[in-house]
Amino acid sequence: MNNHFLDKNNIPKHVAIIMDGNGRGAKQKGEMRIFGHTNGVESVRESLTAAAEIGVKYLTLYAFSTENWNRPKEEVAALMDLLVKAIYDEVEELNEKGVRLETIGNTSILPVSCREALTKAKERTKNNDKITLILALSYSSRWEIAQAVKTMAEESISGKLDVETINEDLISSYLSTSNFPDPELLIRTSGENRVSNFLMWQLAYTELYFTETLWPDFKKEHFFKAIKDYQDRERRFGKTSEQIVNE
Repeated sequence: MNNHFLDKNNIPKHVAIIMDGNGRGAKQKGEMRIFGHTNGVESVRESLTAAAEIGVKYLTLYAFSTENWNRPKEEVAALMDLLVKAIYDEVEELNEKGVRLETIGNTSILPVSCREALTKAKERTKNNDKITLILALSYSSRWEIAQAVKTMAEESISGKLDVETINEDLISSYLSTSNFPDPELLIRTSGENRVSNFLMWQLAYTELYFTETLWPDFKKEHFFKAIKDYQDRERRFGKTSEQIVNE
């Protein structure tokens, strides 16, 4: 499938992806898990290109969760090395294509080499505005919400925050995604049907799309297929179909 089948007037502004299946794909080929992660970099490139082509403005990728720190040390170390290499290898191309790089998550506990690479890449691309690529690194939704609650509690105690002003919009402003709109579409690869502690507050009205395709096999046509599925749905936000038609 190419993007000619898509309604250019109904493109989600923000798409989030849980990139699942790297290890499984490697195992099927008799390779080490890191082999799958390495191949997954190409799928990142394809998805980013596809998103930019059709006018998606924000693409968030669940690259490394808080829970991923519990994986074998050798795999974590290899993933961190791969992340640094990918950033250095891709930053100039990202810049040329108008991609702005951002991150969410507890990046302060990433290795120094990762933090330095990310800082340089974000600085290099900060003025780009074609599409924003958001990497969720050392991220979990429960961690994010807990941090927001802690900050709000501290500001309430100090008198900076009036508890009577707390509402959904205010809570959203304390999350790490405060500068980005909520995703309209979440894609998860590899056949798993759950959100795995990812953007749980932000996904309240997000359309969920699950595919059996493993992440290393996920290409532009798969991305466009997910967008087409999104466009075929009716988004009601609690209203009736009749109300939506009459708006």
